[in-house]
Amino acid sequence: MDMHNELEARTALVTGASRGIGCAIALKLGACGARVIGTATTREGAEGIRATLGEAGIEGVGVALDLAADGATTALAAELKTQDAVPDILVNNAGITRDGLLPRMSEEDWDAVIEVNLKSAYRLSKLCLRSMIRAKWGRIINVTSVSGLMGNPGQSNYAAAKAGIGGFTRSLAREVASRGITVNCVAPGFIDTDMTRALPAEQRAALGGQIPAGRFGAPEEIAHVVAMLASPGGGYITGETICVSGGLYMR
Repeated sequence: MDMHNELEARTALVTGASRGIGCAIALKLGACGARVIGTATTREGAEGIRATLGEAGIEGVGVALDLAADGATTALAAELKTQDAVPDILVNNAGITRDGLLPRMSEEDWDAVIEVNLKSAYRLSKLCLRSMIRAKWGRIINVTSVSGLMGNPGQSNYAAAKAGIGGFTRSLAREVASRGITVNCVAPGFIDTDMTRALPAEQRAALGGQIPAGRFGAPEEIAHVVAMLASPGGGYITGETICVSGGLYMR
């Protein structure tokens, strides 16, 4: 599917864009013509985003945003104002893990994952919705996980947050569909990123053996689905969760 320039004159805000899936999404949306604002937790990460976009010939900037910090959304709103950037497309991709079996999971680890992986989607969606409603056009795409659909031992906090994103997405989709705004989820399975490459070879092989497609996915394969949902051709898809998992999770 050729989506070159389909997002021209659009501005996309992508959280967690410094590496992996978020970086691939930022590059794909930029290649489709969007101006990209990518966030990272640190200023160094934000500068890396700016450099990556520039090397690809994409108009865009990197912004430091600690989603767990009080007032982070207010600070981002001020930053967007200085950039004269009003997002038409929001991709809630940033997330953290604090894995552990529940009997040994601290309340701090539970709260941190819920704060970053779930509450940030509420905050950022609320930030962007006012302008989307005025424009009568918008795309909100939440990157979740098959863990939120099928569960995963040691990830009760992560799975709860990702499952919560699904309910949030469906509810918000019903609220704003009449305003020309779509809200959807993309749920990756096992993806070839820095995190999964750090796993021992035998663990990677065991995980790969669970996937009918017989391999880990590429970040670009997630980015392609996100770009489709962001495009004009995705305008009649809302409230959905699209799994990109090589058949790991089927419905």
